[in-house]
Amino acid sequence: MKLISNILIILVLFLTSLSVKAAEGEKINATGIVLEHVKDSHEWHITGEGDRAVVIHLPVIVYSSTGWHIFSSAQFAEEADSQGMRQGPYNLALGEGEAEPYSGKIVEKTGDEYKPVIDISITKTVANLFIDALVLIFIIIYTSRWYRTHKATDPAPAGFRGLMEMLVMYIQEDIIRPSVGKGYEKYCPYLLSAFFFIFVCNLMGLIPFGGNVTGNIAITFFLALCTFIITQFSGNRHYWKDIFWPNVPGPVKVIMIPIEFVGIFTKPFALMIRLFANMLAGHAIALALTCIIFIVAATMSRGWLYGLGSFSVWLSIIMMLLELLVCFLQALVFTMLSATFIGLARTEPEEE
Repeated sequence: MKLISNILIILVLFLTSLSVKAAEGEKINATGIVLEHVKDSHEWHITGEGDRAVVIHLPVIVYSSTGWHIFSSAQFAEEADSQGMRQGPYNLALGEGEAEPYSGKIVEKTGDEYKPVIDISITKTVANLFIDALVLIFIIIYTSRWYRTHKATDPAPAGFRGLMEMLVMYIQEDIIRPSVGKGYEKYCPYLLSAFFFIFVCNLMGLIPFGGNVTGNIAITFFLALCTFIITQFSGNRHYWKDIFWPNVPGPVKVIMIPIEFVGIFTKPFALMIRLFANMLAGHAIALALTCIIFIVAATMSRGWLYGLGSFSVWLSIIMMLLELLVCFLQALVFTMLSATFIGLARTEPEEE
């Protein structure tokens, strides 16, 4: 514990001294820092500012009035014009924060106006999505190789493989099986894949220069859509009868049928918003706590800096530890609710 305390003290001193140098004569835009991390972009900013910035320029793939164009985002101008647009090749431009409603979007310039284009570029979220998928594939292959060379009667694997087996058995036996019920085995591949994909994306999102994949509503929308489709195709006769012809008196049917029909869509909607909002809020809070150090350095004396800076570092550490727990819980909740929705669609009527 003493070693950990010393490391934290050194970390506090380093961050506060760094913030003094960084904040001299500069105005700290905390909102911009937070939004830069959580939102998607065509450039992947790793670290540094100005000439010392380390940025990965991602490929741009767009279709405009002149056809398909593929080039690097480095070809966009570094500085935005008076309209907040960074001009690029082929009469294309990339909107900055002030260029509403085209902020963060690639548009085509026609005369004095801008119009949208078909954009299928490899953005920061997409690049992180590929990396997270490769990490997950590596984990699956690395873990499965042990089972190819061992029998079911052999002792359980140790180390990382043992941890993965424990997680798989826990999700399958304690979450999927009770929630789905009879015939749960055919839903295990999807539900286990969803759990580990969300879990890996959540963990990778904790890396300071990483991408906030599960904090992107397009990703959570697709995951919720997969659960929605599987749930509807798994629904039995009793499930559809309860929606379109519930066993209630006639006048009540008029009220219940619309409510039950809307309920088909509110369940996946809740899945989408729950995962998106929790991961987005967690990242934003962690970054905001870190920004306190630089804001204090730019506006207050060193006494306040070391006091509030130390407090901010401790809060950030606590928040990151909480985020580790949230990463697991959000993956678990998504899987549990998906399994529950599938199980409810397969429920058989009780015999009278």
